[in-house]
Amino acid sequence: MPDRLRCHAKDCPEPAWYELAAAAGDTLIVRFATPDRWLSESIESDLMHFGDPIEELVEEELAELGWKGKVPTIRHFRDDARLYTFENALPAGVAGDPALVAKFLFAYEAAFRALGDVGGGDEE
Repeated sequence: MPDRLRCHAKDCPEPAWYELAAAAGDTLIVRFATPDRWLSESIESDLMHFGDPIEELVEEELAELGWKGKVPTIRHFRDDARLYTFENALPAGVAGDPALVAKFLFAYEAAFRALGDVGGGDEE
């Protein structure tokens, strides 16, 4: 039985994806993951340089999609499969609404596409 939806990060020069994954109970997790250490570090570097917490960037994208609320803390770690991962559980009440779930996935894509080398960078 599938327990996740995975979407390739378009225009990203390295392997990376956005994902919705089932967790305990009715919880859904939204995440960005990559096996590429340098891609993860490019995201971290932009976050440190710009000074905006990733939660605020995702919240801004969600606001543009018509959702208002606080994004739970986004964890950043390297998991057991050696993937550099940014993730958070969807807030209470969101998992039961497919349209809201999609908005979180789209907000992650928009926020991360603008960070580091995820969007493919400048072509010269």
